[in-house]
Amino acid sequence: MRTLSLFGVAVLVMATGALAHDRWGNPNWIANGHFVSPIDGSHCCGVADCVELSSSDVQETTGGYFLNKLNETVPFREVQVSRDGQYWRCKKPDGSRRCFFAPPPSI
Repeated sequence: MRTLSLFGVAVLVMATGALAHDRWGNPNWIANGHFVSPIDGSHCCGVADCVELSSSDVQETTGGYFLNKLNETVPFREVQVSRDGQYWRCKKPDGSRRCFFAPPPSI
């Protein structure tokens, strides 16, 4: 009985941690959405290779989105719509950009 109680507590703690992680910037929607890179068709992935960027680190320019900290411009043709309204950059193992997501344009 004690083992069953400990198992129940462990499951509850793991579930609570997973929900909290999803709420605070977890790109599971990217991994689960089967998005592919407009550059080379590879999967965008998500949890392990995508990072959320603050809006202060991203500037819209005439040629695309400029990522200040990375000194990188993402052309508009390579931008995908973010489902959570945040900016996300997914990278390849070598650090180069695989996918970029931006909030939908204002109407």
